[in-house]
Amino acid sequence: MSSRVVAKPKKLHRRRKFLSRRSMIVSAVIGALLAGGGAYAASSWVVGLNSSSSGQGQSATISNVTISAVATPSPSNLLYPGSTGDVVLTIANPNPFPVTITAVQLPTNTTYATGYTTSALTTTQTGCIASTPSGVTWNDSTTTSGSTHTLTTALTVAASGQGNNPLTVTLTNDASMASTAPAACVATYFSMPSLTGITATGGAATATTSPATDSWIS
Repeated sequence: MSSRVVAKPKKLHRRRKFLSRRSMIVSAVIGALLAGGGAYAASSWVVGLNSSSSGQGQSATISNVTISAVATPSPSNLLYPGSTGDVVLTIANPNPFPVTITAVQLPTNTTYATGYTTSALTTTQTGCIASTPSGVTWNDSTTTSGSTHTLTTALTVAASGQGNNPLTVTLTNDASMASTAPAACVATYFSMPSLTGITATGGAATATTSPATDSWIS
């Protein structure tokens, strides 16, 4: 038993010696790493920036919007001689950014709409075309072509490929039928005269929810 008791301290001594040597190696490595990090942090080699340093950006191109006649939703206010009625249209924006429309420019008050037999606007209504004339014009148009009419609420059409583009809009009571409109214009669908222009800007903005309802100030 005495031989076994004496042997244990020797093994313990060798183990401690091994651990001590290993600890020294680990400490040396950590010390080297810390020394390297300290040398980097303390470097006086400061690098600056040339005054001509820059980068390149590019702005998007601008494309015109398209306004088209549509049948849906159906107008709530229908035309009859001496009255005003709704106009339904869509606005398609091909640009990669939203477009906000604040006003429209109208043709003259003697530029008339052409009547059609159905909402598809493919077959003209005999006796109710622009040259008859139909008596249907844009409401508040004047004797001057290109008169500007500000929308009651600005319309923002989302960027191309986004929701709410095309934007469907009902212009409340923005069509007008003269009291002299011919009887052939009964139960007729009208393609309103082309607008001469719009007042619009491109840039970040919240899109108007489709379908929308609007009108303009006379």
